[in-house]
Amino acid sequence: MNKTLNYYNQNATEFFNTTFNVDMESLYQAFIQYLPQDALILDLGCGSGRDTLAFKRKGYRVEALDYSKELVVLASQQTGQHVRLESFYDLYDQSKFDGIWACASLLHCERHRLDEVIGKLISALKPNGVLYMSFKYGDSDREKDGRQFTDLDEVQAQALFGQFDHVQQIQQWITVDQRPERQEKWLNLIWKKHA
Repeated sequence: MNKTLNYYNQNATEFFNTTFNVDMESLYQAFIQYLPQDALILDLGCGSGRDTLAFKRKGYRVEALDYSKELVVLASQQTGQHVRLESFYDLYDQSKFDGIWACASLLHCERHRLDEVIGKLISALKPNGVLYMSFKYGDSDREKDGRQFTDLDEVQAQALFGQFDHVQQIQQWITVDQRPERQEKWLNLIWKKHA
């Protein structure tokens, strides 16, 4: 995690510039169709603040957090709101959010702690709350350009899902990276907490 954190702190501006203007509308639509109109959303690992801003513009209330000090500064400036400097390992909110948006953030969670962290996210959701997660598509743990990645495929996602009895999976699909120079595939998951 420290290596990955150092990467984001040292490359915050470049990361911001390459991600902030990526069009994520189709993913937003897949997620918000399950939310009430005045939903409170947690943008977990908000990075540049792109998605926080998009959800705010759609009329939702949004809380955002990231573990990179440099990205928290940039995201706060961009969104005009306080961004929590916090790791997903340290999330202790209870039954607070209508939706949690974990876009390309849990892919930095150590595999052996994924069930622990997702358990925290489910606890942070209100009954009927919705969790969106995306992972780079694959089945390995790897390091690339100074960052640790935990990839996920359908089999691993199913095994993970099987560890929770109070959620249902309402959508799972694969997309291709929206950045022009990338061809990577992503596994997208939407889970709903039982009432």
